[in-house]
Amino acid sequence: MSKIWEEFKEFAVKGNALDLAIGVIIGAAFAPIVSTLVANIIMPVIGYITAGINFATLTFVPIEGIEIKYGLFLNAVVQFLLTAIALFFLIKGINVLRKPKPAPAPPPPEPTQSEIYLKEIRDALVKTP
Repeated sequence: MSKIWEEFKEFAVKGNALDLAIGVIIGAAFAPIVSTLVANIIMPVIGYITAGINFATLTFVPIEGIEIKYGLFLNAVVQFLLTAIALFFLIKGINVLRKPKPAPAPPPPEPTQSEIYLKEIRDALVKTP
């Protein structure tokens, strides 16, 4: 039982699990805001542009007694896209803040023995008149 607990602890503390949990919480918090934005601002504007069509009432009746409400589906798609875009930019901003600073450049390697000899020869040739 303790092995399972250790594996769960390792999984839960990983960054991916925490990012997922934060995304779910923020997504749930955004849902009412985006829903209101879509229903009361975006879809009426789109309805106005499309000659007054109210997307929430768009239906298709293939057979009497069966009503397919595809307008509500369109509203849900727009709501999903707006939520996804908002979360994308939020997580992108968080990742920019969390990005680790680059490591300092390593010192240059020590010169090889042949490079040392070549420098000595060069210096000796420069000194000779």
